[in-house]
Amino acid sequence: MKTKTFDCVEMKRRGATRIHEAIKDFTFEEKVAYWEKRSREYQEVVQERRATRSEGPAEESGLRPK
Repeated sequence: MKTKTFDCVEMKRRGATRIHEAIKDFTFEEKVAYWEKRSREYQEVVQERRATRSEGPAEESGLRPK
């Protein structure tokens, strides 16, 4: 029998619990502002990673979308 070294569902639940605890007393408007801010931060990370991604064989062959 294979032993699991990583439990994705458990990790997801920990993250959801952490966020719930952080925003449970927020008003609706505060929750919207929280998620707008987090979305902007995530988009910045995505853009930075795209900008620093090195060109490799997949890009040169046209196999990976740009």
